Amino acid sequence: MDAGISAERPFQRTISTRCCIVGGGPAGMMLGYLLGRAGIDTLVLEKHADFFRDFRGDTVHPSTLQVMDELGLIEGFLKLPHQRLQKMDGKFGGASIRIADLSRLKVNHPFIAFMPQWDFLNFLREHGKQFSSLKVGMKSDAIDLIWSGDNIVGVRANTPDGPVEIRADLTIGCDGRHSMVRQRANLEVEEIGAPMDVLWFRAGKGADESESVFARVEAGKMMVTFDRGDYWQCAYVIAKGQYEAVKARGLDAFRDDVIGMVPILKSGISDVKTWDDVKLLTVAINRLKRWTRPGLLCIGDAAHAMSPVGGVGVNLAVQDAVATANLLAAQLATGCPDEYQLDAVRRRREFPTRMTQNMQVVAQNTIISVALNSANRDLRVPLAVRLINAVPWLQGMTARFIGLGVRPEHVRSHEATKAT
Repeated sequence: MDAGISAERPFQRTISTRCCIVGGGPAGMMLGYLLGRAGIDTLVLEKHADFFRDFRGDTVHPSTLQVMDELGLIEGFLKLPHQRLQKMDGKFGGASIRIADLSRLKVNHPFIAFMPQWDFLNFLREHGKQFSSLKVGMKSDAIDLIWSGDNIVGVRANTPDGPVEIRADLTIGCDGRHSMVRQRANLEVEEIGAPMDVLWFRAGKGADESESVFARVEAGKMMVTFDRGDYWQCAYVIAKGQYEAVKARGLDAFRDDVIGMVPILKSGISDVKTWDDVKLLTVAINRLKRWTRPGLLCIGDAAHAMSPVGGVGVNLAVQDAVATANLLAAQLATGCPDEYQLDAVRRRREFPTRMTQNMQVVAQNTIISVALNSANRDLRVPLAVRLINAVPWLQGMTARFIGLGVRPEHVRSHEATKAT
């Protein structure tokens, strides 16, 4: 069932489940699939009617492709429309550089798949229907936690059938960087900061247009472009808090800057007709100091917001989900793990999170911030970037960091007997 959580009994106001997952993004849907697969009574709450959102992360990295392979889903998954990227090339000032070469990875799928995130999430939902223990409640908006003393025992949600109390042995917050769950649980957030924001837009793409360069850095400017088949997905990077200043210069000036950096967008930029076609993404890096309360766990962006550097956020969320299922599925079969057992997820995933965020901060401080605040037209390529470009095996190291991450997870949770 995935249309409304109480569709079969429309007057029901309280329901019970072993595990309630708040948020149907990559962490929530992957964890729901894994727990459902393990036979754990699981309910995923997604507040929207569908998964269709602009400007979600659309990069599926080799680490996630490996998980899909281990689940026996990869063949069908790769039949979905997608584009593949192996070599990450860029321009820094006037210099051409190679940042990473994923073909060097010794994995079954050494590439990044660009795929709309709604296709990824719908794929998991459709394949999760084979498990009778998994239910997905669409248009089901969790609005508060239910407490019993110091323990969290579920959530209150608005659903298509009205308000519902969901009593759960374990509640898991997968509701993103603006998480209601972590806010209502009074979990303290450690802010790390980011020097930039991103203007996200689409530009038309001709059938004969092709370009391997995906990142361009110039004095005071930076752009990233992704070839999405019939359009270019574009990220125009600006210094933190400068959106209003960019708008004040006018849309024509913005389009001219874009064309100046990426000439291939000259015809397609006409798709940007008003500022409504340009979305501001406020970049943040933060993480929770603790991920748990009794009866509660946060993972994914709810536990650690990532910078877009490397496009790794979706894949860290999936890795969190795999680790959570590996560590907790067997215990959830009989009840809620105690808080120390829940905290095993943080102990497993905090090091990869910190290492990834630290590397993002290094990239921000040594490359992005320097470029955005530079007025020197002869912007010098940083030594580290020059070394990566000159030494092919270093391109394999950056590919490993981007494509597989730190301590990639593998599916260990077992599959229960499927519903017939």
